[in-house]
Amino acid sequence: MEKIQMTTPLVEMDGDEMTRILWQIIKDELITPFVDLKTEYYDLGLEHRNETNDQVTIDSAEATKKYGVAVKCATITPNAARVEEYNLKEMWKSPNGTIRAILDGTVFRAPIVVKGIEPCVRNWKKPITIARHAYGDVYKATEMKIPAAGKVELVYTKEDGSEERALIHNFTGAGVIQGQHNLCDSIESFARSCFNYALDVKQDLWFATKDTISKQYDHTFKDIFQEIFDAEYKEKFDAAGIEYFYTLIDDAVARVMKSEGGFIWACKNYDGDVMSDMLSSAFGSLAMMTSVLVSPHGYFEYEAAHGTVQRHYYKHLKGEKTSTNSVATIFAWSGALRKRGELDGLTDLMTFADNLERACIETIESGKMTGDLARITSLPNPTTLDSEEFIRAIRETLTSYYA
Repeated sequence: MEKIQMTTPLVEMDGDEMTRILWQIIKDELITPFVDLKTEYYDLGLEHRNETNDQVTIDSAEATKKYGVAVKCATITPNAARVEEYNLKEMWKSPNGTIRAILDGTVFRAPIVVKGIEPCVRNWKKPITIARHAYGDVYKATEMKIPAAGKVELVYTKEDGSEERALIHNFTGAGVIQGQHNLCDSIESFARSCFNYALDVKQDLWFATKDTISKQYDHTFKDIFQEIFDAEYKEKFDAAGIEYFYTLIDDAVARVMKSEGGFIWACKNYDGDVMSDMLSSAFGSLAMMTSVLVSPHGYFEYEAAHGTVQRHYYKHLKGEKTSTNSVATIFAWSGALRKRGELDGLTDLMTFADNLERACIETIESGKMTGDLARITSLPNPTTLDSEEFIRAIRETLTSYYA
């Protein structure tokens, strides 16, 4: 077949470990045989981030502002063990956190539903999308160990030099403290991204925090959402026949478990991190989850919602076969290609993205899958494929559409 043409490059952010291996195989087997792929490449592998003092991460985010659409491989956020393993100059910050802060976006994550992989919650009939605020809270926190008795305060120094103080705790012994922050501008962007996304997909939007306990921090989120909704979106939601409502996070958890799905659940940064992992696992597999960072400024960054699959990578280095699920990474590519086609008016590219996703789903539903799915599928006698075999099986299905 003649390759499908692109006019504007994607920003390509390469990553680490097993997902980096799969990244190249996906490109070689599922993308470049069909698409004349144009990307601006950034190596976000940990070694290169270390060499550039993490400047490459900043550069990739700025490039996303320029081109509008990025696709990102999973990356390592180093801990103390990784600093030693990779001989790092310092414990570099999460690349996802850096990119999210620069793009001012909201992360939307939804399970990829296939026949034969039933949710653990039997009444879930439709996907549940998590909208995760992508700035601040614990991910931007400052921490301090308190060695002995003493007083700890919050201090706000105004530009005129005057101060406001609030007591955190009078310590009688050792302890620990953590200071978090957020920005009203970022919360407003979060709210508008959620409202716009709900209108795009025509689904109800829930928002949940713990404002009964956090009467200023969390209540600020609640108030901003409600003010923007009332002023800008209520009539649009009514016209679309969808609903927005606020509830406590604990009430939201209870309601989610009893629901049929088919809605968007907006969460603060940490809540969204945890709940998206819970939902992806409950729907079948961490590797069966789409993830897109949506900025109200018109930037989109698609990625897999899972990590770098470290255990499989070490097996791969020993020459052992792995059966690593690459679906989320494939859907990151398809999502980015579809959005690129949409923005550039390239219907062939959009159709290819649809076909790539359909090929993944049909391959699994035919009984060919990776080990994580074979262990939980209700399909009889599934065929467990290794990492490369699974991608090649998807290519066979995809090729049949263009025969």
